[in-house]
Amino acid sequence: MLERCFVRPETLSQIHSSWMGQSIEQYAAWLCDREYREGTLATRVSLLMRFGTFAQTHGARRYEDLPAHVEPFLAFWFQCRHPRRTSAPLRPPVTRHARVAIEQMLRVVVPGFVGRPRRHAIREPFADRAPGFSIYLRHERGLRDATLGLYDEHLRAFAAYLTDRGLEQLQTLSPAAVTGFLTERSDGLKRSTLHARCAVLRVFLRYLHRERLVARDLSALVEAAPAYRLAHLPRSITADEVQLMLDRIDRRTVLGRRDYAMLLLLITYGLRAREVAALTLDDLDWRHDRLRIPARKAGHSTRYPLSPRVGAAILEYLQAGRPTTPLRRVFFHITAPCAPMTQEAVSHRAAHYLRKASIAVPRAGSHTLRHSCVQRLVEAGWSLKAIGDYVGHASPASTEIYTKVAVETLREVAFGPGEEVL
Repeated sequence: MLERCFVRPETLSQIHSSWMGQSIEQYAAWLCDREYREGTLATRVSLLMRFGTFAQTHGARRYEDLPAHVEPFLAFWFQCRHPRRTSAPLRPPVTRHARVAIEQMLRVVVPGFVGRPRRHAIREPFADRAPGFSIYLRHERGLRDATLGLYDEHLRAFAAYLTDRGLEQLQTLSPAAVTGFLTERSDGLKRSTLHARCAVLRVFLRYLHRERLVARDLSALVEAAPAYRLAHLPRSITADEVQLMLDRIDRRTVLGRRDYAMLLLLITYGLRAREVAALTLDDLDWRHDRLRIPARKAGHSTRYPLSPRVGAAILEYLQAGRPTTPLRRVFFHITAPCAPMTQEAVSHRAAHYLRKASIAVPRAGSHTLRHSCVQRLVEAGWSLKAIGDYVGHASPASTEIYTKVAVETLREVAFGPGEEVL
């Protein structure tokens, strides 16, 4: 496998003769099986050679000795690349790629090695003390994975607070601990985030009392944080700004063809990022020019006429961009391992092109394009019921926010005498 990246015989001989040569070649084969690019493979092999030399110099003789040298090497690597920087907070971004390569290699060659867990992989912070809570959320309340992730995020903060206060046992949970958490760990949170945190905590405390894990129902102590549904304007952009954003996409590249198709889906149909990421080849009915969006947030599926522009963009990506894979998802990452796109990745790409086009919005992301689609339907005179059905709103109340922005009416008032509004 190494011959694909290194053509000089002395370089290959140096790698093979290294005490870690066998493990590096095993790791290189692992990368090739997952279709990593040759440039990535060459960069990681060079890094691992440096790591092997460092570990051997500091006493490593077996592969099992290597995990103990990861952190010292990362500190050494940081100093080599940035000799004038000493700030610890700057180290993680600089050394992240080095850590990924080393820990991947150790997982391949050292049995039982796990490495540092990624934050989003730490699920169910109270799994040992309230083991049935996740099952309750998923099966009794019917929550999706994205919502479960939101619960995990807020409950991680609650668990950390209890640990800092030495309150490991839920039986010792008191009103002071609950109110103290909301007071001390909610500083700087946005109103909507605080509202969600209170809602999550109420559900969790109610569950604890239902399961007799605490003697008292403490959920009544968590007052709902005020959140005003119609307090903010939709973060939509104009049709000219949409076109400006699309013009910034380089459709000559695989990345550009994929992103152009995804953004057209967001703009044309007002889809959510999750719905674009979950799109499969089976959802595209080319014979009847139909697009199917199953399992929407409202609990139903929607069939759309497949727009010629959208269909052409998707077909262009499928023919010259989508990797060869047995998986049925439509959109994939372009870098190895070529995994299906996630909803976070779809939203990130939308935000990238909004910023690239210098379009100022409060929170750049895929929902900006969804809002823009709905706003155009409002201005076209569609009824709220029809708009809600089109974009998959669970309730007509979700569409009401767009009635606040009567752009054409406001324009008439601005250019007219204004007497008709008196």
